[in-house]
Amino acid sequence: MDEILGRVLRNAVWERLDMLTELANRADTPSLLSVARSELPRLTEGWRSLLNAHQPDQKGNCPECSTRWRQRKAPCEVWRAAYEHLVAGGLAPHPSRHLQPAPVENSRRGPAHTSVRRRPAVPAGVS
Repeated sequence: MDEILGRVLRNAVWERLDMLTELANRADTPSLLSVARSELPRLTEGWRSLLNAHQPDQKGNCPECSTRWRQRKAPCEVWRAAYEHLVAGGLAPHPSRHLQPAPVENSRRGPAHTSVRRRPAVPAGVS
């Protein structure tokens, strides 16, 4: 049951991100402004929540990325990704080839993703 719920949750998140990307690429200015006003606070709050969970402990380890047997020093991958996407953008140095993640289309949804890609619903007034 947990596997099914996990898949449903992951798919819902990916679909939401796809819809926001579609809106950013296709929406007219008034619609884009409306979406930005409603979605940017939600996205920034989501990043804050995620980053708070990955704040280093007193020993400088990430409590979420560490395991009982292996401690992960901060900044962890979540903080690095946040910096790259939110601060540095395209100017961030790229990691060595062996440290780079797999291509987005192959790894993003994982092997369990089997739903058909549908075009997201676009609100009225958005072309």
